[in-house]
Amino acid sequence: MLIGSMDGREFTIELTMGVLTVYFPTLAKWEASAPDWARHQWARVRADLSAWCEKHKIPLVIDDQSWVEFS
Repeated sequence: MLIGSMDGREFTIELTMGVLTVYFPTLAKWEASAPDWARHQWARVRADLSAWCEKHKIPLVIDDQSWVEFS
């Protein structure tokens, strides 16, 4: 699991071991499960996550089977 934070709140996304890969849900899946504070923040989180993954040379996969959990 990878813990992210935004505006003082946390969320968790899938980070696999072995071949390290971050899986991020599609916009539709994000919006379906996100609370009000995060619902319209998918693009912001994806951009930040993409930059983080690139910096650490970890593949980022955006997939409808991926999950996100909000705290």
